[in-house]
Amino acid sequence: MKKVLLGIGLTALLFSCNTTSTVMKSDPSLGWKHSANIYEVNIRQYTPEGTFRAFEKELPRLKAMGVEVIWLMPVTPIAQQNKKGTLGSPYAAADYTAINPEFGTMEDFKHLVKEAHNLGFKVLIDWVANHTGWDHVWTKTHPEYYLRDENGNFKIAEGMDDIIELDYGNPQMRQAMIEAMKYWVTEGNIDGFRCDLAAWVELDFWKQARPELEKIRPLFFLGEYDELDNPGYGDVFDASYTWRWMHLTKDFYQNKLPLSDLRKLLAQYSALGDESMRAWFTSNHDENTWNGTEYEKYGDMAHALAVFSATWNGIPLVYNAQELPLKTKRLEFFEKDPIPWTGQYEMADFYKTLFTLKKQNPALRGGDPAASTTVLKTSADDKVLAYLRKHEKNEVLVVLNLSADSDLTFTIDDENLNGRFSGVFENTSRDFSQQRSFRMSAYGYQVFVKP
Repeated sequence: MKKVLLGIGLTALLFSCNTTSTVMKSDPSLGWKHSANIYEVNIRQYTPEGTFRAFEKELPRLKAMGVEVIWLMPVTPIAQQNKKGTLGSPYAAADYTAINPEFGTMEDFKHLVKEAHNLGFKVLIDWVANHTGWDHVWTKTHPEYYLRDENGNFKIAEGMDDIIELDYGNPQMRQAMIEAMKYWVTEGNIDGFRCDLAAWVELDFWKQARPELEKIRPLFFLGEYDELDNPGYGDVFDASYTWRWMHLTKDFYQNKLPLSDLRKLLAQYSALGDESMRAWFTSNHDENTWNGTEYEKYGDMAHALAVFSATWNGIPLVYNAQELPLKTKRLEFFEKDPIPWTGQYEMADFYKTLFTLKKQNPALRGGDPAASTTVLKTSADDKVLAYLRKHEKNEVLVVLNLSADSDLTFTIDDENLNGRFSGVFENTSRDFSQQRSFRMSAYGYQVFVKP
């Protein structure tokens, strides 16, 4: 059971929740997940070559930036029948146990994973279990693995006519899917999976698959679903998406919603407990391509939300080139469209500071019942989100001005905040037992640690 104090309005509400958990999520060999971050890689667009070998050269730079976990978008071949655009979608697989030749060979993939491991990274691959492309090998060898429409044809996935849905009522298909996933664990030596549209797949499949896969070794599972919408999936996955938060923060910024709406949503997430974690983000491959960059969506608030993503209870997720950053550039999904790297990584130090703090300070451990989160009362609760993360003697204070007020003055009026802290982004020291007043710019952020 985890208790989290969230200040809402004039009162602090105490949330606690009991959840069940699978044995594998508590495996001590996955202890790294509590202090990790995830960096999503679009191999096609990462370099002009668009290959594993070309991306491999970037690993030392990412290591220096503090990246812990590499998530590779789908590496399997792309179906050609009914494909989108010139190159097709990586999420329309043609074979679950082969490599997309666009990226290189299986040996190239293994070499990338080996080099990543040598540098201390964990490697996840994107796994698309709900559907395949129209000419996946199974459509010929095992057409019974697929759902059918009223006319007896392969069933098209909702809203996406380049993919067809698999039949999870077929035990043989389920076992074949598990065997395909095992292939990447044994042959590819990966550390886990990011599971695409996880809640579109029956929960009992994941409950069947994970124990089978972890007979090989413990694995990390990131699920693309929001646990508020599908709470049962938290029994299987180590971390889930925060779609509601992403959408509400966009509405908050663009439509001037009250900050109390965000506070209430955070209370709902916190009530889920710590048996699973939330992944917080401002961009990913879907958002960047279809809905805009973090700057298009959040404007001047983008950096404050990035600070939140790395310091609130959970695990931060960053999309490739956010360190550049890509202020207005949306990467094509079905065409070759390389990231316009300049050699100047303007946001690299910003992310390095956050990732290093996340890794080194136990107060920022995600999904750990020993790390608490307390939202603090301020004199400007309609504009400011301030919270204290604690783990034993370790404390991290985060103060976010989520308003357009360019010269906001306020105080933190909360007995939970005491003692001397040092600034993380600024070389300052403050004794909050004596002085709790702040002056911040529009959408500004401040982070402090207790030495």
